[in-house]
Amino acid sequence: MLTVGERRIWLYRQPTDMRRSFDGLSAMVRRQLGREPSDGAWYAFINRRRTQIKVLAFESGGYCVWSKRLEQGQFGAADEADEPMSPAQFLALLEGLDWRLVRRRKRYEKPGEKLANDAVRW
Repeated sequence: MLTVGERRIWLYRQPTDMRRSFDGLSAMVRRQLGREPSDGAWYAFINRRRTQIKVLAFESGGYCVWSKRLEQGQFGAADEADEPMSPAQFLALLEGLDWRLVRRRKRYEKPGEKLANDAVRW
């Protein structure tokens, strides 16, 4: 089971060749997203048919790559925003839910305080 916790998750929105592994995915993060792959965030990539997802993360000591391939169905379409996904949005994507159709209920937030890890409001 993949534990997301409270971290930023960036979804690369263009189709990705799933033959890429550690070096290829980290090079895409640097070139395409302009970010450093060892910054503690997770980077998710989806193939053209939207049936497979890979996640690149830098954990203590090195890179990790997690992958999920669907036997039926597809992962949802991604928004065009250049902001990280919240952990809830990422888990919804993995479970086949379309978070754009979900309405977020109002919650108390201290004045001047952002959501944990600058999570995106949806």
